[in-house]
Amino acid sequence: MVTVNLGILHYVLDHVYGAFVHRTKISPQFFSKGWGGSKLDQLESMIKQLFPDVAAQNWPPNLVHPIWRTVWETKTACLREGVFRTPCDDQLLNALPPESYNARVAFLTPKFVPPQKMACVVHLADESSNICAIGTGDHTFERRLRLGGPLLKENIATMVLESPFYGQRRPILQRGARLLCVSDLLLLGRATIEEARSLLYWLDAEAGFGKMGVCGLSMGGVHAAMVGSLHPTPVATLPFLSPHSAVVAFCEGILKHATAWEALRQDLAAQKATMTLEEVRERMRSVLSLTDVTRFPIPKNPHAVIFVAATDDGYIPKHSVLELQKAWPGSEVRWVTGGHVSSFLLHNDEFRKAIVDGLNRLPWKESPL
Repeated sequence: MVTVNLGILHYVLDHVYGAFVHRTKISPQFFSKGWGGSKLDQLESMIKQLFPDVAAQNWPPNLVHPIWRTVWETKTACLREGVFRTPCDDQLLNALPPESYNARVAFLTPKFVPPQKMACVVHLADESSNICAIGTGDHTFERRLRLGGPLLKENIATMVLESPFYGQRRPILQRGARLLCVSDLLLLGRATIEEARSLLYWLDAEAGFGKMGVCGLSMGGVHAAMVGSLHPTPVATLPFLSPHSAVVAFCEGILKHATAWEALRQDLAAQKATMTLEEVRERMRSVLSLTDVTRFPIPKNPHAVIFVAATDDGYIPKHSVLELQKAWPGSEVRWVTGGHVSSFLLHNDEFRKAIVDGLNRLPWKESPL
């Protein structure tokens, strides 16, 4: 009898998938147009503004006013889609591609339940790989609505944000999920954070929900962690299969094979800064260190922070998850057996349980007199 080590099998699956998608060049590489020139310097300054010393200076965020249309409704549930102008300030807005100016959300709610007796979780998208984009619709709404659907019976609503640079917000010259410049990664992250914070504020101040949370998968989980960190009141913060920094995703995990290192080196050479490929990778580490969530404030209720990580993840090493847990004392890590790909496909029940448990660790908002 042959004994199969399932951990190795899951890890190999990640690498087989990675080889098929990334090394065969079946799709373009990340950052094929280089660093982003002067825009990168501008964005580095804007990202630093998110860090603890100024975190409280931009609250409340700009209030959004979605224009809603009903997609479908049943006796017990309703799905609406909303469109709103991104609440980013003029400096950030001018850096975005025009296609990303208008944000879209899907809003799945149970019917006949007062908002103050409901919770709502904002689901952010994975921007780091094509796992979600191939056949699952994660860059739009479908996969995350399927994740949130069964939560309706728990009186938990789902709000799904379509990120800048993806879905209907994708720049015309961008193919699929592959961002053209390093600056695009920082830009979509900063814009996603601003939009998610505004949506949480809308859910609280306008819709009156009793509890709120934010979750995301992979790099979407990094953004969820940042949003939960910066929120001025306790929210459930639920990063799934997520690193503590984009450095891990693009410089350590399988996505390093999907990065256009030679194009990045040539872009630097055109600016009279000749570097070896190793020096280019070090510069990437320096730039992406801005996304290190361990530098962000500890969330207001760290006990409502639950990470779900995979035991044999070829994209996200274990140490990365544990670094963030160490930086946020009181947070919890739950391990599922599998790799990045298999866990994404097979462990939705564990993701849902984390959402329910995270929300249960929050008190209900007091109703106004």
